[in-house]
Parts: sequence; C-alpha cells; structure tokens
Amino acid sequence: MTTTFLRSAAATVAFVATLASTATAQSGKDYGKALTLKATTPISAILKDPKTYDGKRVQVEGLIVEVCEERGCWIRIASDKEFESIRFKVEDGIITFPMEAKGKLVVAEGVVSVKQLTREQAVAQAREAAKERGTLAKFDPARVKGPVTDVQLTGDGARIK
Repeated sequence: MTTTFLRSAAATVAFVATLASTATAQSGKDYGKALTLKATTPISAILKDPKTYDGKRVQVEGLIVEVCEERGCWIRIASDKEFESIRFKVEDGIITFPMEAKGKLVVAEGVVSVKQLTREQAVAQAREAAKERGTLAKFDPARVKGPVTDVQLTGDGARIK
C-alpha cells in the first residue's frame, strides 16, 4: 500500500511538473506593455489593404524571421502567406529583442503605420536596414526601387513563445 501511494505521489508530482512546464512554454516571455486585444489580424490582410489599417491598433501572430542585429529594436514577423512579412518596430532602448528570438512564435500588438516613400527615402531606409543587419558593405542603392509604400507596426508589446 505504501509503495502504491509513493508511486502515485511520484506520478502526480511528475504530472504537475509537466503541466507547469507546458504552461510556461505557452505563456512565453513578455516584452513591453501587456497584450490587450482578443482578436488577431492576419498579416496578409494588413498587407493586402494597408490603408484600411493605417493608424489602427492590431494584434498579429507569426514566426520571427529576423531580429535587428544592431539594437534589437525591431523584429520581422512572417505572414500567414508565403513570402510576406511585416516589421514590428519598438522604441529604441524601451524594448530589446534578443537574437535568440529568431525562429520563435510571437504575438505582438501595435499601431499600423503606412507611409509613402520616395525613391530617395526608400534608399535611405534600405541603407539603415543594411547597417542594422551588418550588411552595409554589400549594400547597393541601385537595387532599391521607388517610390514604395512602407507598412510596419509601431510596437507596444509582444509575447515570444
């Protein structure tokens, strides 16, 4: 009887430890402000009709495909459609995303920002991105076409799972 009790107590402890581990994995790590929205907006919907979302607060979810190497001040989140992504930019120094976040799932909230960039502005933006990626030496401004529509999320908070 004692052996059975010890076995079931050990099984209970193992089960509770598994639940705690699962809950921790599901909750993830929070960055910035708490997430408040209940519904997630597909990134593809934002990119398909950015003017509809301009200035609106949204929550998106996706795989982190890139992290700012210079300051950790932005992440690029993969869309629900292949070959699409959106940049999630946060205020420098307020939130810093670790390089290890790449390849992890994120739920992020922010305000959609849509800007029309001239070719010169697009070149300047691409040059800055190359600097942040550490690829400035390979940057070729002739490859930048313009004018372009720049769509990004100005981030408030995120949870990396």
